[in-house]
Amino acid sequence: MGDRHAARISVAEMKCYYIYSEWCSWLLSVADDEIMHQDITPLCAADIQDQLKKRFAYLSGGRGQDGSPVITFPDYPAFSDVPDKEFQNVMTYLTSIPSLQDAGIGFILVIDRRQDKWTSVKASILRIAASFPANLQLVLVLRPTGFFQRALSDLAFKFNRDDLKMKVPVIMLSSVPELHGYIDKSQLTEDLGGTLDYCHTRWLCHRTAIESFALMVKQTAQMLQSFGTELAETELPNDVQSTSSVLCAHTEKKDKAKEDMRLALDEGQSILENIREPLAKSGEQSLNQDELDNQTTVQRLLAQLNETEAAFDEFWAKHQQKLQQCLQLRHFEQDFREVKSSLDALAQKIATFTDVGNSLAHAEHLLKDLASFEEKSSASVKRAHTLSLEGEKLIDTKHYAVDSIRPKCHELQYLCDQFAAEVERRRGLLSKSLELHGLLEASMKWCDEGIYLLASQPVDKCQSQDGAEAALQEIEKFLETGAENKIQELNKIYQDYESILTKDLMEHVQKVFQKQEGMEEMFHRRQASLKKLAAKQMRPVQPVAPRPEALTKSPCPSPGSRRGSENSSEGSTLRRGPYRRAKSEASEGRQGRSSSTGHEEESLAVLRRHVMNELLDTERVYVEELLCVLEGYAAELDNPLMAHLMSPGLQNKKDILFGNMEEIYHFHNRIFLRELEEYTDCPELVGRCFLERMEEFQIYEKYCQNKPRSESLWRQCSDCPFFQECQRKLDHKLSLDSYLLKPVQRITKYQLLLKEMLKYSKSCEGAEDLQEALSSILGILKAVNDSMHLIAITGYDGNLSDLGKLLMQGSFSVWTDHKKGHSKVKDLARFKPMQRHLFLHEKAVLFCKKREENGEGYEKAPSYSYKQSLNMAAVGITENVKGDVRKFEIWYNAREEVYIVQAPTPEVKAAWVSEIRKVLTSQLQACREASQHRTLEQSQSLPLPTPPSTSPSKGTTRNIKKLEERKTDPLSLEGYMSPSSLPKPPEKGRGWSKTSHPLEAPEDNDGWSSAEELMNSSDAEEEGRVGPRKLVPGKYTVVVDDEKGSPEALAVRNGDMVEVVQEGDEGLWYVRNLTSSKESWVPASSLSALLGVSGSAQCLSSSESSAGSTLLSASSSCSESCGVPLSDLQG
Repeated sequence: MGDRHAARISVAEMKCYYIYSEWCSWLLSVADDEIMHQDITPLCAADIQDQLKKRFAYLSGGRGQDGSPVITFPDYPAFSDVPDKEFQNVMTYLTSIPSLQDAGIGFILVIDRRQDKWTSVKASILRIAASFPANLQLVLVLRPTGFFQRALSDLAFKFNRDDLKMKVPVIMLSSVPELHGYIDKSQLTEDLGGTLDYCHTRWLCHRTAIESFALMVKQTAQMLQSFGTELAETELPNDVQSTSSVLCAHTEKKDKAKEDMRLALDEGQSILENIREPLAKSGEQSLNQDELDNQTTVQRLLAQLNETEAAFDEFWAKHQQKLQQCLQLRHFEQDFREVKSSLDALAQKIATFTDVGNSLAHAEHLLKDLASFEEKSSASVKRAHTLSLEGEKLIDTKHYAVDSIRPKCHELQYLCDQFAAEVERRRGLLSKSLELHGLLEASMKWCDEGIYLLASQPVDKCQSQDGAEAALQEIEKFLETGAENKIQELNKIYQDYESILTKDLMEHVQKVFQKQEGMEEMFHRRQASLKKLAAKQMRPVQPVAPRPEALTKSPCPSPGSRRGSENSSEGSTLRRGPYRRAKSEASEGRQGRSSSTGHEEESLAVLRRHVMNELLDTERVYVEELLCVLEGYAAELDNPLMAHLMSPGLQNKKDILFGNMEEIYHFHNRIFLRELEEYTDCPELVGRCFLERMEEFQIYEKYCQNKPRSESLWRQCSDCPFFQECQRKLDHKLSLDSYLLKPVQRITKYQLLLKEMLKYSKSCEGAEDLQEALSSILGILKAVNDSMHLIAITGYDGNLSDLGKLLMQGSFSVWTDHKKGHSKVKDLARFKPMQRHLFLHEKAVLFCKKREENGEGYEKAPSYSYKQSLNMAAVGITENVKGDVRKFEIWYNAREEVYIVQAPTPEVKAAWVSEIRKVLTSQLQACREASQHRTLEQSQSLPLPTPPSTSPSKGTTRNIKKLEERKTDPLSLEGYMSPSSLPKPPEKGRGWSKTSHPLEAPEDNDGWSSAEELMNSSDAEEEGRVGPRKLVPGKYTVVVDDEKGSPEALAVRNGDMVEVVQEGDEGLWYVRNLTSSKESWVPASSLSALLGVSGSAQCLSSSESSAGSTLLSASSSCSESCGVPLSDLQG
């Protein structure tokens, strides 16, 4: 809102207004006076122009001897026919023309009736006497010139003097010369024998013009008076637009008023020239009194109009100045509000800059951000300074609102100073943070170099005195560099950097200091050891013979006893010497091995530290690069100042171009990077960090799925000036597409770093976590790769997500061998393969035809036309097909449809067969659990088991569960079966029934071997009977963890390979765990629940019978070694 006092009128303007108003009033009164002196019914010549044109009476401008105006009544035969109203109007008008002073003397009437009759003379006199509106001084009548009429008039006048009722003398004149005795000839017109130049038409024209001019002046005066009042009473608006509108409106009205005054002045000058025209034609001519009065009237009106115009100009100048100052004030106030809002926003923004950085690179990045922020905010600060200077200029020009402008200027200056001070304070804090992190980085680098030095010193060379001294000098020389690199006093650090020490940063300083102390302690221990080695004197061992005198001093023993003693002593010496040397050598060997082991562990720790540093450094760089892209490109897409650089195809396409990069950035910046930094001092445990956040890494799948659309949009708009300008501002050497590839590169980089870390951590506590994290990351890469193919499927009517997780995908040659169909078609299909791309889901397998597309980059990615799908609930497999180790069969509905699939390599085949087997096994297990559930409900003898998920993969939850299970001992239920009650194991050489089968099954064989037996009949389960499953000797893979507990000696887990050796008494089977090499007797009911598939060539189906009805084929052991880790098949 504007200032209220801004609407007040200033003293100077008020003074001008009063002067101007007085002139307007004066002009108005003059115009009124000049128009007419009559107070009752003022008339104008234009109103009675026709009546005046009759000329039955006129005002010639002549004067009597005392200045009395002369009105002449010429000879007018129709005088008696003039209506009374017209007569009265003409008399009233003629008597109003002379000045009030002349009219006050009285009028002289000259009545010319020389050509008339006495009766007309009498009637005229009587009519004039009755209707004349002004004072009369004298009435001069030129009586009829005829003898009879003259005589008659003399007699009649004498006798009728009283009838005339005239209050002034009426003189009857017989001739014109007698008239000249009363009025000078110069004051009489030519028809009365005078010399006065009078033209009635000209007189009427002058009178009309003068009166019109006076009326114009009057209207102009009224308009000026009204306009001045409007200007004086105008309350100025409080905003720029309204003030501008008022200024424009007032200026237009001013221009119109000036134009009206100019027209009036021009009109007055024209009338004045017309009045003076006779003088211009002849210098002898002179103006009569009425003409002089007309001239005076016009001159007075012109003078008054000029004075009024001057007063108006002065008043307008003041008013215009006030309007312009008001407009300046409104502009200043509007700019002030905008600038103040901008400065407040900057103050709020700088207030959010509370982070001092958690590393040297982070502090440098924050300093760059601060500098960038300061550069971006410089425009607002500069505008504030400029506005403050504008306010000072307004104050210097004596603006009427000084008391409002000056506080705003002071406030702007204060806000700018406060913002600059806050920026400097933040810069100082970040500089201190940079300095502190520099010290910490230098200290950590010094510690790493020290650890590397300790790890690189060869232990064998340090065993010698020279080697120990050289190593000691090397250590002492390195310790001398600590003065420049290490933290000297922790309290001094706290004191010097108190302003930036947050809780996390203080903990970091303490950790670095503790690491430094630990490293120095390691150096001191190494120094002490090396000093001992350097100071150690190596003395040779010399045998000492007994001195002769010692023998003589001793009592003389018997020879036998002496010999025995000598022999004993010698033997003792001989026995003791080699033993001591061996013991010393063994002790030295153990010390050497211990030193070597410690040296190796230190070297591995250094290498783990290097990998961890690389992981953290690249993670920080990655986060910084993402932030640069989001701020330098994505945010600029919403910047209206950059809109003119964007191509139309780029509008509203930010989500397509950048995908979910912002989500990825927030995950790494807020969560993952901070959690990684917690493992700085224990890099071997970093696998846990990956496992805990494995679910969040799924966001990369969404980013990669959007990458083709992003690439396509980039190719269309890469030449857009917008990208070039953003790249210039960021000072990037590479274009945006290189940075859009960073997330794809980063997710693949993790598996390389985890492999390196695992390589140096195999004997550490976190090795299993690292291995599982690596497997999970590879699984994510595979899922990302698979999803890229999955989104290219076309023609599938259903929802692909309903098919469960995509487990595998790949291209194969496929033959069909169906029971139904035309024989020729069957023969053709048997010999001519179809190229199909298979997608294996948890619930179905899809057959698609691969179609290559033309284009570049991602646009060249293939598409897949959907052909058919098989429900996994009705699918079976035969692992081996005669003639080719790369082939396997997928059959459907009890071999009603058979698909012979040829993989590119045996390894790919093994991987697919293994994965399909897992799916079928999970379905089999689900059926068994459901059957067991029903059985247990009927028997009510055992608690209900918890059914496992039918999905072969449980994602992060299962990984964490497996991680926890691995950290505990396997379950073993003691008392389940007493070891003493178990049968003895079979003797070697007998009872070892292992069925062997040929490597390649015949083509006509549907996957069944001679050893196939019905393991669990659906009829038995439907009747509710519980009994041991029928098993055959052979090798099997455990498909579920031992939840009930097997004998302690066996203790199996999911995935263990076991060999079923022999069936014993009481429903027991002798089983050997090939993974742990343990053996034990196991009840058949427990064993059949543990075993899902064998390790030999198998044929599995989960659809041929009701729930729980499963067929198992154990035909060969040829595929025991075909398993290929899925991590080797990425891509």
